[in-house]
Parts: sequence; structure tokens; C-alpha cells
Amino acid sequence: MIIDTHVHVWEIDPPRYPVGPTAPNWTSLPDEPGTADELLAEMDAHGVDWSVLVQTSWSTWDNGYIADSVARFPNRFVGMGLLDPLDPENAGLARYWVTERGLAGFRFHPMYYPEQKILLRPENGPLWEELAGLDAILQFHLRAGQADQLAAIAERYPHLRLIVDHMGYPGVSENLSASLAAFQPILDLAAHDNICFKLSDVKGRSQQPFPFADVHPFIRALLDAFGTERTIWGTGYPGHHRTRHNWLSLSDELRLIREGLPFLTPAQSERILGGTAAELFRLGAG
Repeated sequence: MIIDTHVHVWEIDPPRYPVGPTAPNWTSLPDEPGTADELLAEMDAHGVDWSVLVQTSWSTWDNGYIADSVARFPNRFVGMGLLDPLDPENAGLARYWVTERGLAGFRFHPMYYPEQKILLRPENGPLWEELAGLDAILQFHLRAGQADQLAAIAERYPHLRLIVDHMGYPGVSENLSASLAAFQPILDLAAHDNICFKLSDVKGRSQQPFPFADVHPFIRALLDAFGTERTIWGTGYPGHHRTRHNWLSLSDELRLIREGLPFLTPAQSERILGGTAAELFRLGAG
């Protein structure tokens, strides 16, 4: 089974599906849709069984298009929405999106709030209690400087399934020892059994061509810490939006895992491409 755990899809159809930034200082808005139908056709062409739809930061806090897409294709898509960590009503919204609209969980962006520990605000206590009661899956867009916030959540709610997005953004530089030392807080998160990491955006971290060998030491360090049993795979966008946003094509994303990381065995590659995610998201055959 192949499961892509990170694909952004969106529609431009206001007011039904509004667009507008969610993150502080976010200015990018789409000029064309990237639809679930486009993604589904691409999945079929490349043998991808499931995709996890992740709400984009330009689609507002309204997760309607993600939820509607999951409802249309319940055996191919899982939905992960966004919640505003500054909204005093976010606990109720979490309950609505999971119980009434069928989302599996949510993504948080602590790296967008560098001046505060946004996940640990006392005002968000009810939110975390609600998410824990819902058994939601949660993913975190963060760097090493925000790892302590995720560690606190993992310790407080050990049954929650938690994901580090995009490998925690390792900082590749000529001084590998210093870069790995700075990255250590992400590696330390592996001490929490309920945290896994997403092997994704490798090209975006690299200063070299495929297969991005300068990122390999960080991938190996992550695999040594988490193991393949806590490693999932994700890509980014549907269809032509991949290369337009400077990401790999889907065929090259698959090739990177299967052929571009020589330290992986074939069994480990296939585990990363789907086995771990099937357990994490509790998915059967599509």
C-alpha cells in the first residue's frame, strides 16, 4: 500500500470555499485551483492508494473543501484541517470538524509564531483536552526551536498520534557537525513513542541535485532515532502544481524513496511509503 501523507488541495469558489491567509505575515494567494480530482487522477496513474489532504495556509481556517473531498472519496482521502491557536472557540471548532465533518485531525504551525510558545498558551487548555478526547491525529510545522512545545504535548497526552512535518526542517550547511547539533532537539523528540516524523520536502532542504545527498545525514539521523516504524512519507501538491511550486514530480518523489536513499532496504522503503501510515491513520486497502 502506498500512502501519501501530505498533499495540499484547494478550490477557488468563494464564498463556498474562500481563500485568504491564516498565518501571520502570509501574503501568498493562489491564482488557480489545485483540486482533489486532479490529485486522484495522479494517484491512480502512479499507484498511490490513499492521500492525506492537508489544509493549505491560504485557504482560511475554513476546512470545507478538505472535508467535502473526503466525503466524496472516503476510501481514498483522509482530511487534516487547520485550527486557529488564537481563536477562543477553537475547542468547539475541533469537535465540529471531527464529529460532524469527518476530519481525522489537524495541523499546527508553531514556527509561524516565533515570539511565543503558541501551543502551550494556557488559553488553549480546553483545545488540547478536546483533541485528546477526540483521539485526533496532529501534525506540526516546526523547527528545532519549537520542539520543546511538541515534547510537552506528547508527554501530557501520550495516547495522541503526533507528527513532525517535513523532517523538522534540518538546516543543511557546510559544517555538518554544527548543523546536526542544532538539529538535535528534533531528534530528541523520538524519546516520545507517540511522535513520528514525515520524510518530505527533501528537495527543499537541499543545495544539491537529486538525490540530494547533502540531506542524507539528517535523514539517517532521523531514521536512527525514530526507526522506519515511525517514519511516514509525504509530497506536497497535485499534478502540475508540484513542479510549479518547485517540488518534485510524484514519480520522482517515489523514486527518491525507492532508489535515491541507498541506506534503505527495499522493505524499509515500502514501509515508509505506506506501512507506517496505514497503522498511524488506521487505513485498510482502498
